[in-house]
Amino acid sequence: MAAVLIPALAPQQSHELRLPAGTGGASAQQEVTYALGVQQLQGTLLLDASDWLLLLPELRSLRQQLRRHNLALIRVRAQRPETLVAAAALGLETEAATTAAVTAATASPDSANAPDAGLTIHRGTLRSGDHLQSQGSVLLLGDVNPGARISAAGHVLVWGRLRGVAHAGVQGDRSAQIVALHLRPLQLRIADAVARGPADPPADGQAEAAHLVDGEIRIDPASPHWPLPEGVPG
Repeated sequence: MAAVLIPALAPQQSHELRLPAGTGGASAQQEVTYALGVQQLQGTLLLDASDWLLLLPELRSLRQQLRRHNLALIRVRAQRPETLVAAAALGLETEAATTAAVTAATASPDSANAPDAGLTIHRGTLRSGDHLQSQGSVLLLGDVNPGARISAAGHVLVWGRLRGVAHAGVQGDRSAQIVALHLRPLQLRIADAVARGPADPPADGQAEAAHLVDGEIRIDPASPHWPLPEGVPG
């Protein structure tokens, strides 16, 4: 099965480019080249990345490739959180595609999730007074506003602005990280270490990660690789 380009049904709608499920021998760029073919379309485009792992370099290359064909990539739909985070870092609209391997948390932010050693995904902004907890790692698709808290036994990953309180490694995991597209929290906690968030604004489009170095919390540009180990759903 190959990539396919679906023309928009109306001028105000976006075209859709679907990558095939299950990456084969071809690269994403090769799949897009095949799908574009000799079609002379122009306008905005939604990329359905399916289960492809597309990090910042791949998405930048695809966006440039589409521009050369007069197509503006504005939205990415994907099953993999890594692809969604990379798309959001480029300023693209994003849409999470659900799969059997990824379970979305739909409970109230005040309620704890069921024990799970994998990844919990929660869609929605946490507002003042909300507290989202996870027994594994947690990916929040939204913002953490001042007065809200997010905590996890594993990593805390915020696809949005982190301006409240975040606690990773609540059970003592000192290798846990806190990653956000806009990392300016009131307070950071990793295991038993505590730090205040930085006052200066982050660089545009630069996701950041907080991690422990010699027992102290340090903030660095986030790695392009997903912090979760192989085998964790997502």
